[in-house]
Amino acid sequence: MADITANFLGIKSPNPYWLASAPPTDKKINVLRALEAGWGGVVWKTLGSQVKNVSSRYSAVNFNNTRVMGFNNIELISDRPLDINLKEIKEVLKEFPDRAMVVSLMADNDKQSWHELIKKVEDTGAHGLELNFGCPHGMTERGMGAAVGQDPEIAKIVVEWVVEAAHIPVITKLTPNVHSVVPTGKAVVQAGTNALSLINTIQSVTGIDLDTYVPNPYVAGKSVFGGYCGPAVKPIALKFLATISQDPVTNKVPVSGIGGISTWKDAVEFMLLGASNVQVCTAVMKHGFRIIEDLCEGLNNYMDEKNFATIYDLIGKSVPTLTHWEDLDINYHHVANINQDKCIHCGLCYIACEDTSHQSISLTHGKPYNTYAIKEEECVGCNLCQLMCPVTDCITMVEQRVAPEYLNWKEFQKRGLPLNDH
Repeated sequence: MADITANFLGIKSPNPYWLASAPPTDKKINVLRALEAGWGGVVWKTLGSQVKNVSSRYSAVNFNNTRVMGFNNIELISDRPLDINLKEIKEVLKEFPDRAMVVSLMADNDKQSWHELIKKVEDTGAHGLELNFGCPHGMTERGMGAAVGQDPEIAKIVVEWVVEAAHIPVITKLTPNVHSVVPTGKAVVQAGTNALSLINTIQSVTGIDLDTYVPNPYVAGKSVFGGYCGPAVKPIALKFLATISQDPVTNKVPVSGIGGISTWKDAVEFMLLGASNVQVCTAVMKHGFRIIEDLCEGLNNYMDEKNFATIYDLIGKSVPTLTHWEDLDINYHHVANINQDKCIHCGLCYIACEDTSHQSISLTHGKPYNTYAIKEEECVGCNLCQLMCPVTDCITMVEQRVAPEYLNWKEFQKRGLPLNDH
């Protein structure tokens, strides 16, 4: 079988799956249960100055009979006493010395506070530190969390404080509540961070109670913007990860990928775009720690099928395929094809194309059912019909080429070619 062991900054684990800093990693009893189930490591829930959390704290977005497509929280960092957390971290390390133990930190905004907190955490024997520059609620009002991650200069200063004192690897966790993660990523890499992790949660309002008019979750009739995560944020996380992998400064350090990872396929996608390992939270909160078995088995099987010996054979493999729109081949074309043997005659493809796309599907009324066919000369290959079809492989996109040569938009304009001839 393929080797799925991971080595992230010298922090070794039997697989590349870590539990993200979140409620599942807030105490010893949870973490032990996770490691017993087979997780490669954990990022202990963020430690810092004492806070008091509110009730309630969570809400979710359900879609099309799928519960918790997106998950929202207004919970702060760990509200348990620091000394208890540190004691439990040390105890877990004694029981599972072969697993990754990274501790998330958010100290007060001064050098001494960071140095004192780092010393206490390092005394536990922890393997690494993750700096929480992403929490989008509560801590931002105190000038912490996303308030740091949104300002490259402040983030750089804090990382410089940290690397002055740290004797173990430093991972900086970036906020997605910015136009681009690259400026802050560059700043913290230049300041000396050993790695990056992303994304943290996205500011959100997940829904409003139509009787009370208060957004969820609510606290005594009030609410705040929360942090959004879960499967719904995966496309955004992948985009931000790709920009880090493409940048010549930020791609010099390893990245821990976070954001909506629920299956081994999700994990592979993050690795293909440059993540050296992945962190999981919402999927565990929904399904429990035992999903690690499927995550490892699926990754193993995929790597065997593709002849990848280690996870490092696939990391970043998809990054070169992401280019700019202006460099895409406008002579390349797709045409839809409907497999009549698989068609269930629901008409969803026809409705979508006729009402909202290019009127490229013909309808033939009949008994007992209508039939549909592609008007190839009208089809622009947009994929809409395939996306709407409820039957796997009923509609496929057939590759074609309008002209024999590769032609991008820049060259098209340069030659002064007429639009209506192409």
